[in-house]
Order: sequence, then C-alpha cells, then structure tokens
Amino acid sequence: MTDQIEQLPAQLTRRNWIVLVLLLLGSLPFGNLALSVGVLLGGLVAIGGFFWMRRSLSNLLEQPTGGAQFRYQFGYIVRLAALAVILAVLIAIVKVHPVGLVVGLSVVIINLFWITVQHAFK
Repeated sequence: MTDQIEQLPAQLTRRNWIVLVLLLLGSLPFGNLALSVGVLLGGLVAIGGFFWMRRSLSNLLEQPTGGAQFRYQFGYIVRLAALAVILAVLIAIVKVHPVGLVVGLSVVIINLFWITVQHAFK
C-alpha cells in the first residue's frame, strides 16, 4: 500500500497527459479548430499549475522549517496570480474558445476523479 502511495504523484502526472490527449482527440470530430486549441491550451495551463503545485509541496516536505511554510504560502499566492493572468490573457487577448478552455482546464479534475474511482473499486 505504501508503495502505491509513493507512486501516486508520478501516476497523476503521467495520467494528466493521457487525459489531455483523450480530450484533445475527443474535440477533433467537432471540426472546430478553435475548440481543439482551447482544449490544448486549457490542458497545458492545468498541467503546468499541477506541476508547479507538486514541486512546491515537495520542497515544503523536504525542508519543513518555519521559513518553508511561509515560502509555500507566498508561492501559492504567486501561483494563483500567475494562473489568473495567464487565463485572463488567453480569454481577453488570445480569444481562446471558452468551452474548449474549460474542458482543457478539467484535465486534473478528471484525472483525480478517475484515480479515486479506480482506488474505490480495488
């Protein structure tokens, strides 16, 4: 059981890419390039945010001193602001398809749901 828990972050990272590819392939039959680009960009933003959070948590757990907690909290605010700016630019300036963007941003949520259901039935 402990081995499965230790492998979970790597599994989540790998499955994020699988979910993104599946969503991207699922958007192609609609024949709307803007939708597919929205799915791709939303997925990349979601995976980038997940990677950044995972790295921050790893740093916090490796160095559990008082300063590490403050750095994690400050990094959380910076990450949230950076993601907000990226999304604002994608929506307001790049004019990404909003439905595609929302579907792409759901990559990590779908992955977490998938892994939860999988572990519930084991």
